Order: sequence, then C-alpha cells, then structure tokens
Amino acid sequence: MDSQRSGDAADMLAGVGRHWGWVLTFGIITVLAGLLTLAWPGRTIVVVAVLFGIQLVVAGIFRFVAAFASDDESGGTRVLLALLGVLSFIVGLYALRHILITVAALALLLGIFWIVNGAVETFTALSHRGMQGRGWTIFMGLLSVVAGVVVLVYGIMEIVLAFRLRSVGHAATRVASAT
Repeated sequence: MDSQRSGDAADMLAGVGRHWGWVLTFGIITVLAGLLTLAWPGRTIVVVAVLFGIQLVVAGIFRFVAAFASDDESGGTRVLLALLGVLSFIVGLYALRHILITVAALALLLGIFWIVNGAVETFTALSHRGMQGRGWTIFMGLLSVVAGVVVLVYGIMEIVLAFRLRSVGHAATRVASAT
C-alpha cells in the first residue's frame, strides 16, 4: 500500500514538474506588469486590468479542471478547488467586461481573490499531512490572506476617500454658485 502511495505521489510530482514553465511564465508576467505599472502608471493600469482579467479567467479554467483531474484530492478539497476556479473565472470575466470599473476596483477584486485563494491553499495544505512543500504552501496561503486583507482595506479606504472628496466637491460647488 505504501509503495502504491509513493508511486502515485511520484507520478503527481512528475506531472507538476513537466508544467513548471507555466508557473515561471505566470511569475515573470506578474513581475513585468508590476514594473510597467511603476514606469508608466497611467497607460499601464488599463493593460494591467485587462491582463488581470485574462489571468483570472485562465487560472479559473485551470483550477476547475485540476479539481476533477486529480484522484488524490478528497471530495471536499475538490469542491473547494472547483469553487475557487469558478470564482476566479467569474471575477476575471467581470474584470474584462468592465475595464474602467476594474481599474477603480482592482484593489477590492484582488483583495477578495487573494483572501479566498489563500484560505483554500492553506486549508488544502493543512488537510494533507504528507504533501510535498506543505510548509511553503501554508506560508504562501497565509501570506495571500494577509496581502488580500491589506489590499482590501486599502481599496475600501480609497473608496471612502472618493466619496468624501465628492462631498467636498459638491459643497464647494454650492458655495461657489451662491456667491
């Protein structure tokens, strides 16, 4: 039985190892998008919003397929991974459909996704004691949750600031028109 499990684990790791290039590409694109945003914030933010939407759609498809492709996952884990894939796909489509809203709400969407993604990754790693790289997966899941909370709080603060600025603008307009 143990040799069966180690063979299955080896097959799974071999499969993951064959697709390492996708993870590398994803990381490189993310770093490049961050650097371009720093260099040309006005133009790049729209491109980043589109790339963000595409990234979430593609990630959603891969996660959904992966939820049913692996025989090693429990039913509950498969459901969570499938739900995460559907959430990623829906958020990605929304981001692509409403680019200007996406630019305004990118922090909120990203924060929500990172929180959910981090929670699912952490839960998956905690529920599989024999998982390779379990510690790193837990760390990355928790880091994703923390980053999501920070981005979400920042986004909410920006929204509140926007409404306050709108109120100040309306008040200033009333004062200007009264004089």
